[in-house]
Amino acid sequence: MTWQRWLVTALSFVLMLGVSAYVVAGHWPATGMPWLAWPVHAAALATVTAEIITRALKIQASARSCGIPLTFGTALRVCLAGDFAAAITPARSGAEPARFLVLAESGTPPASRVLVLFLELFLEMWSLALVCVVLAVLFRGRGASTTGLLGLVGGYSVFVLTVGAIGLVLSRRNAHGPPPAWARRIGLHAGRWRTIQHMLRGLRGAVHALRHAKPGLMLLAFTGSVLHVLFKVATLPILVFVGDPTLALTMDSLAPLVLWPLALFYGGVVVPAPGGGGFIEGAFAATLSDAIPVSMFAAALLWWRFYTFYLYILIGGLAAGDATLRALRRGAASHALPESP
Repeated sequence: MTWQRWLVTALSFVLMLGVSAYVVAGHWPATGMPWLAWPVHAAALATVTAEIITRALKIQASARSCGIPLTFGTALRVCLAGDFAAAITPARSGAEPARFLVLAESGTPPASRVLVLFLELFLEMWSLALVCVVLAVLFRGRGASTTGLLGLVGGYSVFVLTVGAIGLVLSRRNAHGPPPAWARRIGLHAGRWRTIQHMLRGLRGAVHALRHAKPGLMLLAFTGSVLHVLFKVATLPILVFVGDPTLALTMDSLAPLVLWPLALFYGGVVVPAPGGGGFIEGAFAATLSDAIPVSMFAAALLWWRFYTFYLYILIGGLAAGDATLRALRRGAASHALPESP
């Protein structure tokens, strides 16, 4: 990254902290900020640990189902490098180059790296779609907002899968040769079209490998993907309901604490600023101030952001920060997708 991009990242983090301070000041409880008991933090840490482990197992199992001998340690570094890079780059754009470099430095062949990253995204979208269906059934009749939130997140996963399907169709017809007329009309000259063709050939090879994957390992990977999404959205309910055992745990009180974080996790990708630039904190306050008691709101926001964002930066920086920074210095262009035979 250039110094200008580092400056944008620094300013975005300053803005995040400023919005957090503003929201906390506006929701400061009259009795003072509550100190969450150690069982609350132990439960939150256990959830974070389980989320990271299940995500790493998903990557390892999906890779091995396609004959790629990926170790758990490498899969774990792939996860953490992506988390760290996503947090400090606009629109999480640094995640894939960082994961690609970790795979490259582990000795994974170029085509296999593309396949691992494709499987990670493929499983993520299908597991997200399944989770949305299950939550729609569990929280049925909880208002139009419930339907809208699940439609938003489910629509995101369907959109990504649809784009992949379109890419697969194109890979069968346009993976070689000059750009077609429609591509030239929208400004895709020969150089850009070659880059897209590299991606299309990689996609075609990934789908071919997926057809020959071992079903048992792929099912294990999909299970890990579903669990990691569930662990991701479990943090806020744990902080609120374990933090204040006097609160009544009902489907009506649980629904916003599950659905809004899910929407913020996956909807936040459209925010170009690194880390959201305060958007996540502002949206949290706008959507959940009525769902979380005022005595718990400020603490819930601060610790939710810590356990779902800042802690991942710390862990990712310690585990794979060196590889991440090298990937960002080199840029995504130096990790062009390989040509498939």
